[in-house]
Amino acid sequence: MAEPAAAGASGTGTSGPADGGRDLPGTGRTEAFSDGVFAIVITLLVLDLVSPAYRTGDLGAALLREWPAYLAFAVSFVYIGVIWLNHHALFRHVGRMSPGFSWINLGVLFGAVIIPFPTVVIASAFAHGNRGDERAAVVLYASAAILMSCTWLAAFGYLGRHPGLLAAGTTAGYARQQLARPVTGIGLYAASGLVGWLASPVAGLALIIIMILYHAITSEGLYEGPLGRLLRHPGGPDG
Repeated sequence: MAEPAAAGASGTGTSGPADGGRDLPGTGRTEAFSDGVFAIVITLLVLDLVSPAYRTGDLGAALLREWPAYLAFAVSFVYIGVIWLNHHALFRHVGRMSPGFSWINLGVLFGAVIIPFPTVVIASAFAHGNRGDERAAVVLYASAAILMSCTWLAAFGYLGRHPGLLAAGTTAGYARQQLARPVTGIGLYAASGLVGWLASPVAGLALIIIMILYHAITSEGLYEGPLGRLLRHPGGPDG
């Protein structure tokens, strides 16, 4: 389904009556604050990339031994970037902010700011730990991803119950359709953690990466982008 363009989704002034007849503010300040948080978080990731200890002539080998840190940085950089893309796409469909939705947005930001922690843990576990450490690190990262998906489930659920917050041209069906995305995330991130713990930490991490890619290709919505073109068909779902 192709969603109609959302007009005035990022206005900073006061919009018309919505959500129980109250005048609610636009989304401009929320978007600016959120963008600032994402920028800080994605920058903090690089602080964990440090020059390794090495003996003269051993720098190349020492750098290679730090590959888990580079991989964890790359995965988390993409993950936070994908969260930002999803957040940016969502706010093209939101025209007004209520106190409840502001708290939910803070929840999304909370989920983002904790990502650097499991990033450094998983890098350390794969570089210096044993298999048990790797299993625990993958479960920790999967748990952080589950928390992030839960905040998106709350966001779409809230918008589905408060369509007055949606921007002009966006229907209540938009939010209901998007619920499948965080539900899928919760289920498959949980599966990633189980696979990482019970079978193989590397396999669990691979499943996490696959789920990040899923959220990347659906960032514009479940029925937009590459996946949307596969799911969409004449007479298909409509908002």
